[in-house]
Amino acid sequence: MNKKIAVLICVFFSIASQSQNLKLEEIMKGDAFIGVQPVNGRWSLDGKKVYFEWNPNSEIGLSTYFWKNGSSKPELAPLKEAEFSKFDFKGNKASDLFYYIDKGRLFSYSAKSKISKKLYQQSSPISNLQLGFEDGIVFFEQNENIFKYDTKEGTIIQITNFKKGKAVDADADTDSFLKKQQNELFQFVRDQEAKKKWNLAKTNALKTDFPKGYYYGKNALENIKISPNGNYATFRLTEQAETKSEKMEVFVTADGYNKTPDTKEKVSVNNLVNTKFGIYNVVKDSIYTVDFSSLSHIQDSPKYLSLYEKSSNKEKADKLIVVQEPVYNQDGSYAIAEIRSQDNKDRWLVSLNLAKGTFEEIEHQHDEAWIGGPGIPSDSFDSGTLGFLGDNQTIYFQSEETGYSHLYTYNLKSKKKTQLTKGNWEVRNVILSKDKKSFYLTTNTTHPGNRNFYKLTVSDGVLQPLLTKDGAHEVSLSADESTLLVRYSYKNKPWELYIAENKKNTNLRQITNSTTEAFKAYSWRTPEVITFKAQDGTLVNARLYKPLTDKANKAAILFVHGAGYLQNAHNYWSNYHREYMFHNLLVDLGYTVLDIDYRGSDGYGRDFRTGIYRFMGGKDLTDQIDGKNYLVQNYEIDAGRVGIYGGSYGGFITLMAMLTTPKEFASGAALRSVTDWAHYNHGYTGNILNFPETDPDAYKKSSPIYFANNLEGNLLMLHGMVDDNVEYKDIVRLSQRFIELGKKKWTLASFPVESHGFKETYSWVDEYGRILNLFNNTLLEK
Repeated sequence: MNKKIAVLICVFFSIASQSQNLKLEEIMKGDAFIGVQPVNGRWSLDGKKVYFEWNPNSEIGLSTYFWKNGSSKPELAPLKEAEFSKFDFKGNKASDLFYYIDKGRLFSYSAKSKISKKLYQQSSPISNLQLGFEDGIVFFEQNENIFKYDTKEGTIIQITNFKKGKAVDADADTDSFLKKQQNELFQFVRDQEAKKKWNLAKTNALKTDFPKGYYYGKNALENIKISPNGNYATFRLTEQAETKSEKMEVFVTADGYNKTPDTKEKVSVNNLVNTKFGIYNVVKDSIYTVDFSSLSHIQDSPKYLSLYEKSSNKEKADKLIVVQEPVYNQDGSYAIAEIRSQDNKDRWLVSLNLAKGTFEEIEHQHDEAWIGGPGIPSDSFDSGTLGFLGDNQTIYFQSEETGYSHLYTYNLKSKKKTQLTKGNWEVRNVILSKDKKSFYLTTNTTHPGNRNFYKLTVSDGVLQPLLTKDGAHEVSLSADESTLLVRYSYKNKPWELYIAENKKNTNLRQITNSTTEAFKAYSWRTPEVITFKAQDGTLVNARLYKPLTDKANKAAILFVHGAGYLQNAHNYWSNYHREYMFHNLLVDLGYTVLDIDYRGSDGYGRDFRTGIYRFMGGKDLTDQIDGKNYLVQNYEIDAGRVGIYGGSYGGFITLMAMLTTPKEFASGAALRSVTDWAHYNHGYTGNILNFPETDPDAYKKSSPIYFANNLEGNLLMLHGMVDDNVEYKDIVRLSQRFIELGKKKWTLASFPVESHGFKETYSWVDEYGRILNLFNNTLLEK
């Protein structure tokens, strides 16, 4: 028998025997195979029930379930009760009354009598419900204006009178020839004009307390917010950027006609817009804007511009900024606002004097790459952790000042700033206790891949451990803060809900069971989280999946997670659950799999987060190569039989690997991959690579399309044709480059009905069947 055929037969039977418990057709069903895990856990107002969305019976969609103390298992909630549990209730300690909005209508709810009352309903829906400082006062937004509802008196007063467009000016054409001519020729016209002016003077003499109309032109009116005392309304005016949107071709439609919907705007300086922060003084019925030109460093130029001669000679100017809606203390005597530069390299906290329209700077944060991190969103139009403690004069916020996102306080009277948490770990989430004297913190204190839960009392600054075992804990507190609702998972155990007492080192009591019998029938691996040293000395974490020694085939596959700023080498259930199961299947076949948290990944602090600034496909790619070398040196992997694959950002890294380091990987599969960053969206790309108009070098060295001529290995590309995130056009443009360059070792699989995140099981099966075939055909010894 031919030796090559004999080897292939052995491999075939080996695969058949090892993978019989895992089939692509099953694992690619995702949650339908695993079991649908509970989401959106929340407490009832009285703290006696927990609600969540779940689907334990393989129905078409999620339904609301509840659990209460003494229940043997969760029960399906009646429809009305389910909807009621989802409302965003507003209330305070002094009253048992809560207020909420349902379908644009205002309701009250008495926790004591358990009775709801409809308070306000009109054809125009209301939104943005806010409680006033005085008991019984609520504010809401309707038709872009603020209304005050006194629930005790039953009165409704319109506070603001914002109007889009321009006021009609009756005298605008006074100087026109025809108007002058008519006035000169006809006594009738002169009499009518005199009468109109007399009537207007009479009308103006009758004073009214209805707010004057404020016309804001073609701008967008955003972030309207009233102060708790009702004295001031703040708002933001944003110019509309004149930009083009991408258009996407949709071929498979219900009526048989192609559709071309708009999708997204490309990264560009043209997306930067002027904004103004306005204040409406209710008592004076006047509007004024705040001048922020005295902010520190507002005219500082980013360092990268000095690399371009034309830019470095540019005149200094104020950065374009975005002011977020203020955060108030209880009575509205202090208003604090977060301000971001639109290049996202600066963040300020300021105390506003709303009466005078002035400010005092509290804190300036700068990052030459981009502002971000837990509690500090990387979107300049979004706000981070910011609030008041119980003394009504101390604020709390997060900062990456030390290189890791930590919690700080600042006293507005004493001007004293205090760092509450310290260490080479991050504060991931912050909940202020009801008495506003303690924090409940989610952190990764014990390991970058854990999500631990602590209580921290401000007075002593001591972290009290509540939930610290390996894995992730997502926690919601009951109304009286005595009990925790916990969504917990581990590396090989999907998310479930648990109940625990709010006490030190508490124990979890499981209340849901979601996994199917089919899922439980397989012995899922617990991947080891390893650490290796990158070539620049940085420690990099990765998930390692190892086959049994007698099954190892000396081939390895590197998986590259997507999203860039995301973590996957952690100790809890992955969002990449299909890939996790696929990796188990690969290990059954003898492959070693490494899943690396490369530079730019979440969970490891500021320097790790910004390690890809101005060069995507730099350190994030060399981390993959260093991971490959680690496997070669420590696990007897054949350096010539290593493949790489990933989706979205992972697809991009796969392309960069195959095109900029063509000798390193025998084959690669790039799913829904960015091929040219100048064609991606604004917010994400502008942070990392600046803008194509101002930093073209960063875009050229970071975009795979410029390196298409280097392809040597076997490349499989897979892309959804209705992807409105990474356009299908991305992969079409790269394909055209390959065709023009005469490249042959590539294939493209297109999926006509799939967007960025695939939905249909048959698409997943087809996609991963092709990936498996690629690796089997290129990495196994023949």
